[in-house]
Amino acid sequence: MAVLRSLLFQLLFYAGTVPIVLSTLVFSLLDEKARYLFPRLWGVWFLFCARVCVGVKLRVEGQIPTEPALIALKHQSAFETMAILALFDRPATVMKAELRSIPLWGWAAARHGAIFVDRQGSSAMLRAMMKAAAAAVASGRPIVIFPEGTRVSPGEAPPLASGFAGLYKVARLPVVPVALDSGRLWPKAFVRHPGTILFRIGEPIAPGLPRPEIEARVHAAINALEPLS
Repeated sequence: MAVLRSLLFQLLFYAGTVPIVLSTLVFSLLDEKARYLFPRLWGVWFLFCARVCVGVKLRVEGQIPTEPALIALKHQSAFETMAILALFDRPATVMKAELRSIPLWGWAAARHGAIFVDRQGSSAMLRAMMKAAAAAVASGRPIVIFPEGTRVSPGEAPPLASGFAGLYKVARLPVVPVALDSGRLWPKAFVRHPGTILFRIGEPIAPGLPRPEIEARVHAAINALEPLS
């Protein structure tokens, strides 16, 4: 049954994804608001399909920020990469540069204001990331980042990637940490499992803190749902 429900999710979600992405490409050229409207609709569609087809619900604890902030999330699955489109207002998401090469989707993500970075952390890419982040801040958008730098399995808590501290320094925004447990229900494997995924939104952390302090506080906050070793 779980396999059939997961297959139904794939069919329904991607049936809706194609027209949404194509609409983003077309209408964003005609209306600035479409750059954000259709991606938000895509996130809502994803959560709807996850709930109806697979029985995966989302529960949010804490206050979703309404002011510009640097939102730092734990990254355990593809679930949160879609959920953030529905939860946050016009998020500018930091994502790996390889995603930009995906046909159509990569262009739509760039139009939405995604901030692309490479894993090597070249100086040119870091400068481009900082420039894109500054533009997002200037337009009043939240910046979403997965500070550990990659998706990890439940229970793993690697140190933060080096780019987080630089972005925190340049953005000069409060950090809102988000702990989550998506990996247990939405693994990298094909089959999803019914249940409730929790997003625990922490209290904002002020800008301007020393690097060791901000990294320690964010690391602890985004791993607050991990089992103690």
